[in-house]
Amino acid sequence: MKVQNITDVEKFFSVVDSCKGRVELVTGEGDRLNLKSKLSQYVSLANIFSNGEIPELEIVAHEKEDIDRLVSFMING
Repeated sequence: MKVQNITDVEKFFSVVDSCKGRVELVTGEGDRLNLKSKLSQYVSLANIFSNGEIPELEIVAHEKEDIDRLVSFMING
């Protein structure tokens, strides 16, 4: 799924941390980084996050309830 305009990065990673299954960031090269890993979170921030906002990410969540949780975050903030 593509997620856009994440302005509250701390809350986004809090939602990712609350997911039960694996949540991955798909890089432009097709690599997948485990977003539940703090190291991967810092790497993704360094590569993508530059002005206080993440414009667009492609993420893959493997559990339906995690997808629902992430979609709810994108709709409700």
